Amino acid sequence: MSSEHAFSEAQRAGVYRAIHERRDVRSQFLPDPIPPAVLARLLEAAHHAPSVGFMQPWDFLVIDSLATRERVYQIFQRENTKAADHYVGERGRTYRSLKLEGIRDGPLNLCITCDRTRGGEHVLGRNSIIDTDLFSACLAVQNLWLAARAEGIGVGWVSILDQGELATVLGLPEQVYPLAYLCIGYVSEFLGEPELARKGWRQRLPLAELVHANGWGRGVTDDELRQALGDSCRP
Repeated sequence: MSSEHAFSEAQRAGVYRAIHERRDVRSQFLPDPIPPAVLARLLEAAHHAPSVGFMQPWDFLVIDSLATRERVYQIFQRENTKAADHYVGERGRTYRSLKLEGIRDGPLNLCITCDRTRGGEHVLGRNSIIDTDLFSACLAVQNLWLAARAEGIGVGWVSILDQGELATVLGLPEQVYPLAYLCIGYVSEFLGEPELARKGWRQRLPLAELVHANGWGRGVTDDELRQALGDSCRP
């Protein structure tokens, strides 16, 4: 059974391909510039993300200044040193061998922010869950990431940063939170699997173990759905 509103088979395949082949890129960036028209398409895709109350809390800081990127890189270095102290032995050695940013490698960095006052004091749908502005901004990140993959552009999210220091470097207003600091550029390749999986840090959890029916811990009972979930977790 198919909906009359469904995309064509080829269009659906493209959507699912972008989802499954999206990668957090750190090591494969090329110096080639991103044409303005392509960057505009990526930002337009991000701007068309859903948002609670249509608040659209995001702004986009495009960063090509090497001096600014160097300051951000120094924040990463300090925070990464502190993070490494959480791991000892073989785990510690593995952590220290990982490349966890591409701040100085690609042609552009992009910070997607969240203006926590956007939409006014009372935003439709935000009364019960105040953090829906942050959730909405995360959807803009995902939209941009998938569009970038379709364009052959890699994106890497640098999460090992002190957000207060980052806000200072970028000159953000007090109410604007630096939600996602992204490294963006064309790449030499997209890895066949996530880099952390390839390096043995963590593996993808089986989907069949994560689906519950009508309450936590209740297994899916429909045989066809259970079989489909099991099949989706196999190579």
